[in-house]
Amino acid sequence: MSNVVLMKKEAEIHEMKIHYNRAISEKTPPGSIFSAKIPGCTITAYKSGKVLFQGPECEREALKWGTAAPKNEQKTAKTAGSHLPANFAELSVIGSDEVGTGDYFGPITVVAAYVRKEDIPVLQELGVRDSKNLNDAKISAIAKELIKLIPYKLLVLKNEKYNKYQQSGMSQGKMKALLHNQAITQLLEKIAPEQPEAILIDQFAEEHVYYQHLKGQQIIQKERVYFSTKAEGIHLAVAAASIIARYAFVLCFEELSEAAGFTLPKGAGALVDQAGARLIKEKGIESLPQFAKMHFANTEKAVLISKQK
Repeated sequence: MSNVVLMKKEAEIHEMKIHYNRAISEKTPPGSIFSAKIPGCTITAYKSGKVLFQGPECEREALKWGTAAPKNEQKTAKTAGSHLPANFAELSVIGSDEVGTGDYFGPITVVAAYVRKEDIPVLQELGVRDSKNLNDAKISAIAKELIKLIPYKLLVLKNEKYNKYQQSGMSQGKMKALLHNQAITQLLEKIAPEQPEAILIDQFAEEHVYYQHLKGQQIIQKERVYFSTKAEGIHLAVAAASIIARYAFVLCFEELSEAAGFTLPKGAGALVDQAGARLIKEKGIESLPQFAKMHFANTEKAVLISKQK
C-alpha cells in the first residue's frame, strides 16, 4: 500500500484532528492520537509527531499539509527559538499570535503588535507575559494599558465567516496564515516609514506550509521573518499580541453569551456540548453557526443531547 509520512508539531496535529473529526475512527493504533479514514486515504497521527497517510490518494491528501522532509532533516529539527539572533529579546520586533482556534464557541482573534526596544522595560513593569498564564481579569487590566502604549492590529474572524471558509474546503491552518499575514501587513503600513528589526510569528505550522497557504496573496517580506513555538517567551511582542488577542476574544465571547441569553463555556469539553444543546433547544439549530465552529465534534454531540430531553 502506498504511504507518505509527515512530521508535525502538536499544534498542527490538533488542527488536523479538527479537520478530520467527522472521519475519525473510534479505534486507534497504540501510541496514536487519532486515526481517520476518508475516501482513498487513511490518516494516522502519532504522539511522536509522525503522521502516516496510507492509500491510493495518500500523496494528494498529504500535500494539503506539506511535504515529507528528508530523514536527516527530521532528525535535526531545531528547538524553539534556536535559529534566532542571540540578542533577539532586545530588538524592536513585530510579534503575532492568535486565540480561539480550539474553542467551539467564539471567534478567532489574531493580533500583530509592535514593541520597540525602548518600550520593553515598561511592558516588563506591566507584567506582560504569555496570556495562558494570566486570568481574564489580569489580561483585561494589562490589555487596556497595552493598547494605549504600542501600535497593534487586531483581526476578528467571526463564526459565520469561519464556517463558510471551512465548508468551502479551507483548513483552519490556512485561515490562520491569511489572518497573521494580513495583520502584520496592516501593522507595517501603520508604523511606516519605521521598520521593525524583526518579525516573529508564534508558529502553528512549518514555515514552508505557512507560505504555501499564502500562495496568490500579497505577503510580508521573508527577510527577518522568524517562526517559533512558544514565542511568547522569546519576545514581549508576541506576549503582548497574545494578551490583546485574548482580551478581544473575551469581549467577543461576552457579546455572544449575551446573545445566547446565558454564559457560554470556553473550550470544547462536555460543558460545551450541554451549552450547544441548550442553544439548539432554545433558538433552533439554524442559530448555531452564529455561535460555534460547526465542524467541531461538539456539534453532533450537542444535537444528540438536544434530542434526549
